[in-house]
Amino acid sequence: MSKKLTKRSEDYSKWYNELVVRADLAENSAVRGCMIIKPYGFAIWEKMKEELDKKFKATGHQNAYFPLFVPKSLFEAEEKNAEGFAKECAVVTHYRLKNNPDEPGKLMVDPEAKLEEELVVRPTSEAIIWSTYKNWIQSYRDLPILINQWANVVRWEMRTRLFLRTAEFLWQEGHTAHATKQEALDETLLINNLYADFAENFMAIPVIRGVKSESERFAGAVDTHCIEALMQDGKALQAGTSHFLGQNFAKAFDVKFATSEGGLEHVWATSWGVSTRLMGALIMTHSDDNGLVLPPNLAPIQVVIVPIYKGADQLEEIAKVATSIKENLEEKGVSVKFDDRDNVKPGFKFNDYELKGVPLRIAIGPKDLENNQVELARRDTLEKSYVPQSELADLIPVLLKEIQDELYHKAKSFRDSHITEVNSFEEFKEVLSNKGGFVSAHWDGTAASEEAIKKATKATIRCIPYAAVEEEGKCVFSGNVSAKRVLFAKAY
Repeated sequence: MSKKLTKRSEDYSKWYNELVVRADLAENSAVRGCMIIKPYGFAIWEKMKEELDKKFKATGHQNAYFPLFVPKSLFEAEEKNAEGFAKECAVVTHYRLKNNPDEPGKLMVDPEAKLEEELVVRPTSEAIIWSTYKNWIQSYRDLPILINQWANVVRWEMRTRLFLRTAEFLWQEGHTAHATKQEALDETLLINNLYADFAENFMAIPVIRGVKSESERFAGAVDTHCIEALMQDGKALQAGTSHFLGQNFAKAFDVKFATSEGGLEHVWATSWGVSTRLMGALIMTHSDDNGLVLPPNLAPIQVVIVPIYKGADQLEEIAKVATSIKENLEEKGVSVKFDDRDNVKPGFKFNDYELKGVPLRIAIGPKDLENNQVELARRDTLEKSYVPQSELADLIPVLLKEIQDELYHKAKSFRDSHITEVNSFEEFKEVLSNKGGFVSAHWDGTAASEEAIKKATKATIRCIPYAAVEEEGKCVFSGNVSAKRVLFAKAY
């Protein structure tokens, strides 16, 4: 086996990078800043996608697909959105290559194949979708439109890290159109709560629900709602966003509808999304110095069975029992792998499945056959015990639920212990430097104070929590009057 992972306490960033690669989740590609998601990593993403897709459809949304390319004129139509993403845009200017006469065997851009209009490779899809909605919407009877698409987007990031920030990434983006402001506001909140439910109950990641400050809003939004998670190194990670777009995009693309009263009004809109960044959140919330720790809901393999044997005869006997256990568990909806490879030793398999975060491992040897038992190991606690074979089918589903719940409560306990109230800027800086996590502090609501705090500490306002209560106070930076606390943190 290769050397152990770098410890989190020694170099958290190095630990993360090593884990992503060595657990077979992803690797860097030949294209700068882009990643290859490997089958094991993609299987986890597929589980996320399947669960989210189910939730979207249960709330009345439908999937569609829109083009990767956005004509530059359409992209420019909503000024704030265009300005917000301009620096990250990749742009297609030509449609053909040709042989280079000066360098045989090499290709060059054909100067005669210049596009009449440049195409932006989508960093987000509001422009192309709202230009389409103009054709779909004439009357209040056409509303609401509740569309989601699973897609890839490109944002030309300068500093990249696998899953957390890449030039191309996978995501889902919802785009909805409504007849009234209230309907759009309700939709925005519905989706943010849906994301929170998914993160907490499926991924076992506790999140804080709230709204962004004006400077942190999505470009072109009236309000951005969000869920914020806390990683083990004390940094925050934005896990999902849901945007109330008001009528900004409807006005930019002149999308109007005839009301039931006979008037003509602009449509109200939302957009929302989560991405493969959730893979980074999953890794950094639960994993340890031995590798991945996967919540059972997300584990491609929930139980692995490893035979310990000498010779084909012993393997044959063990395989009969293992196959029976596997079939019994699969009948209960548990995903099981029987690893009977003969080209690697059991110790290698143990380490490999520990690194990959398989929640439960069953080992069966000749003595276990004699005693009608197995050795059962939990990945989250690394505890081992001997269990009668006859009890496995009932015990394992219970254990998987227990692991799921305990991972959530462990992460929540860490998160809650790293929310610190401060009342002065000195306290603010001290907590950020020595403890990390969320700093709950009064803020006067001005962009000037927010920017000054960011410049001095690199901490940003992660969200204004829904749960924030009215409380008289003074801004930790300016000393001006403040009505409630907000959460600051250093973030990914």
